[in-house]
Amino acid sequence: MELGLVGLGKMGGNMRERIRRGGHTVIGYDRNPDISDVDSIEELVGSLSAPRVVWVMVPAGAATQSTVDQLAELLSPGDLVVDGGNSRWTDDEKHAEELRARRIGFVDCGVSGGVWGLENGYALMYGGSDEDVAKVQPVFDALKPAGEFGSVHAGKVGAGHFAKMVHNGIEYAMMQSFAEGWELLEAADSVTDVREVFRSWQEGTVIRSWLLDLAVKALDSDEHLDALRGYAADSGEGRWTVEAAIDKAVPLPAITASLFARFSSRQEDSPQMKMIAALRNQFGGHAVTAADKAGEKGADAPGADVTPPAGG
Repeated sequence: MELGLVGLGKMGGNMRERIRRGGHTVIGYDRNPDISDVDSIEELVGSLSAPRVVWVMVPAGAATQSTVDQLAELLSPGDLVVDGGNSRWTDDEKHAEELRARRIGFVDCGVSGGVWGLENGYALMYGGSDEDVAKVQPVFDALKPAGEFGSVHAGKVGAGHFAKMVHNGIEYAMMQSFAEGWELLEAADSVTDVREVFRSWQEGTVIRSWLLDLAVKALDSDEHLDALRGYAADSGEGRWTVEAAIDKAVPLPAITASLFARFSSRQEDSPQMKMIAALRNQFGGHAVTAADKAGEKGADAPGADVTPPAGG
């Protein structure tokens, strides 16, 4: 099938390649002309055959809203928009309603896989009507990991991003647990090789996981994480998870504590947050703050604005 893809960053660019490897035609647009297939969204839409499917892979919030608004003016009844960024599920409901008025379909899709997704596949959680999901199912099948699992039609519009939000909340708590355990081991005089303790857990233990594998990979690169500053950003989805829990009166003590731990990392150099920063860099290519730049206030420094990424 043909697909238009808006946004060719760390996630979108690799997704374009994986979909093409699956035998589909992808026409991509990005503001960076060096990686874009066309010069504008108008040209992208004009290059697709009806009924068109356009996948949006740009940062959540204003960037996604602007792109959806532009597509609403360019697309025709029967076409479909997929939002694969990290949008809030309430925005999905708004976008679906706006596009429905023009008889344009909408599907939201939470995407997980980070910089490893090109080779390993992307876990997909999508929401929308059966009819709209069917229009983009071949692309979902091309993106998902090999095997029986890795993608799910989670429910109505908004369900995909809600599921991805909860996934990321769980991820926060898991990373925090590894980070706390690592710091405690580092603090124990009797433990002389913390990295090898972590490595030993990779086989036969109940906590073996991809995150543990990535922790070992990070420690292999920097055994005591001395090159990192103990500062970790948050993409916004951890906050939304806690807000949703409050709205629905669901207790989330571990996820909430892990979110607050990230806030504390911006007030002092936290050893635990060195591990969090290392893990985020390993699985998602997220920026890290070098230890010797602790005094600078750059894009990933304390006080910087939080901008949700397109995905991961």
